[in-house]
Amino acid sequence: MSPPVAVDIDALYARLDALIAIAPLPPDGACRLALTEADRAGRDLFCGWAEAAGLEIAVDAIGNIFATLAGADPALAPVMSGSHLDTVATGGRFDGALGVLAALGTLEAVRAAGLTPPRGLVAAAFTNEEGARFAPDMMGSLVFAGDLPLAEARATRGVDGALLGAELDRIGYAGPLAPGAIRPHAFVELHVEQGPVLDAEGIAIGIVEGVQGISWQEFTFAGEANHAGATPMAMRHDAGYAAAAVATALRALTRRIPGLLATAGRIVLEPNLINVIAHTATLTVDLRHPDEAALREAEAALAEAVAAAARDAGVTHAARVLARFAPVTFAPMVREAVAGAAAAHGLTARPIVSGAGHDAQIMARIAPSGMIFAPSIGGISHNPAEATRREDIAAAVAVLADVLTTLCRKDTP
Repeated sequence: MSPPVAVDIDALYARLDALIAIAPLPPDGACRLALTEADRAGRDLFCGWAEAAGLEIAVDAIGNIFATLAGADPALAPVMSGSHLDTVATGGRFDGALGVLAALGTLEAVRAAGLTPPRGLVAAAFTNEEGARFAPDMMGSLVFAGDLPLAEARATRGVDGALLGAELDRIGYAGPLAPGAIRPHAFVELHVEQGPVLDAEGIAIGIVEGVQGISWQEFTFAGEANHAGATPMAMRHDAGYAAAAVATALRALTRRIPGLLATAGRIVLEPNLINVIAHTATLTVDLRHPDEAALREAEAALAEAVAAAARDAGVTHAARVLARFAPVTFAPMVREAVAGAAAAHGLTARPIVSGAGHDAQIMARIAPSGMIFAPSIGGISHNPAEATRREDIAAAVAVLADVLTTLCRKDTP
């Protein structure tokens, strides 16, 4: 498939606007938590756009949506591209949605140009990538890849107490397709960087080498509620103190293990009153590192810090793994295609490791996969102020279109 195809950037931005309008957050963000009414509205829009483009739509049992442009040879596995439509509670304009709409726009451009690629092209929207309502994140792609049983995913309780399976049924997106039924030849995801590197260096395209490992854990400390004024410090069983000690220990841990990122993202105290010692504290910890051995070292050190904090506070503790993903290296075939497309467009590019988790890291378990990053202004993401320059969006979409049309040739390895 030769000549390059041109994606309609005006149409892409109009669709981004339509998604934002479902549940807007000023200045330019949105809240479309997975499997809510807002998520359903976004899914409906995507399916409507795909149908209008003459694409074949399929939905699998975990709610992943696939829009397919058939290739000349149905015996050849298709090339898949996409991301997610759900957001965190304080989501930005581009996170996830850009990758879905850029993939859709590429399929439309190929069809409009009258081209029939040897391999089919598939635009995908994966369910619950963010994990903000239902843990773990990347749930749709995990089920698709066969690494999370469908029944287990459907039995997941959200932070609001909702049952994932019931919510999936309620919004009408528990489809008939078996997860993993579409086996891609390759998978490519376009995303904004969500970090400051490309913007700070004035680089147009990030050639994503891989994704750092991620460890999510939840710790619960159980002590005794008592009067804040009448209970001597030495006689307390203060769950809040234990949680705070672990949160503080994380910063020291990052100094001990170079390259480690550690975040205490959520602390909930009970009874959460100013004059009562907390009898229960729940703390979540997010650890990330591009090296598996270093990540394991951090997990072991964290376990020691939790035990020490519990002893010091006179409380008991329990741990629960919410998500665990090993570091991923993306396929040379995809990285080389991204580098070649960037060079062909005269764009600056550099290798980069993703600090955030993405569906592409899960898809890498079953197919050669890779990612393209566009710069994020100031590195701001998971925030309604998330922004990327229009010219950077257009450049990254052009690179994606070239990569997909290159990969869908019959002779790609």
